[in-house]
Amino acid sequence: MWIVTRVPGWAVAVVAMILYPCIGLLLPVAFNWSMTQFVIANVLGVSGAAVFGVGWLAARVESAQRRHLLEWTTDLRQLSAEEFEWLVGETFRRDGWKVTERGRQHAPDGNIDLELARDGHRTIVQCKRWSSWEVPVDEIRGFLGTLSIEGGDGIFVTLSNFTPAAIEEAGKGRLKLVNGRELYAMIEKARRAEPCPVCGRPMRLDHSVHGWWFRCIAPGCPGKRNLGPDAGRAIEFLTEAR
Repeated sequence: MWIVTRVPGWAVAVVAMILYPCIGLLLPVAFNWSMTQFVIANVLGVSGAAVFGVGWLAARVESAQRRHLLEWTTDLRQLSAEEFEWLVGETFRRDGWKVTERGRQHAPDGNIDLELARDGHRTIVQCKRWSSWEVPVDEIRGFLGTLSIEGGDGIFVTLSNFTPAAIEEAGKGRLKLVNGRELYAMIEKARRAEPCPVCGRPMRLDHSVHGWWFRCIAPGCPGKRNLGPDAGRAIEFLTEAR
């Protein structure tokens, strides 16, 4: 997974071709290996190619899920902690950051959920899907301690808000605080608008008895795009890579 999330699809295909046709078939034939050696090489080649192929597909599915979360989620409180991290990561990714997910739900993650990189600048992010209580100063102090070790800037993201003491403590270090209201604004900015084919203004996704469609928001403009009756088509359209 570390490889398939960092290389393009054609590179994964090349690795799979090397593992199966070359190692699993051509190499045993070229060196006249015994039947036992041939079977072992074939199994290893097929297994290796399958691992990379399935891993690449899994990475694509996970990427689509992140885009789906960003485009369709309206109530962030319904997300799990992992989904919340995905959503925040996709929001930063669309802002031009290279995002690495480092959070682990069932193991210590060192107070680092996301690592951002852009133009040689590194920022680490901690996400707290808290909605019922404010983030206290102890959480900020703990994250500032992580920043002192890791270096770089930090961003602390939550669905709720921060206590006055937490806000004051964050001002002592290179730490930006993002509360729920600010996060919703970031998400709205990151969501992609479908341009009207007639006037180029944004179109609004809507649904009627005839199915899903985009209609231009400009008064009097007839711009429209029909997505058909299948809700899955609308989801696919919004979550596909642009």
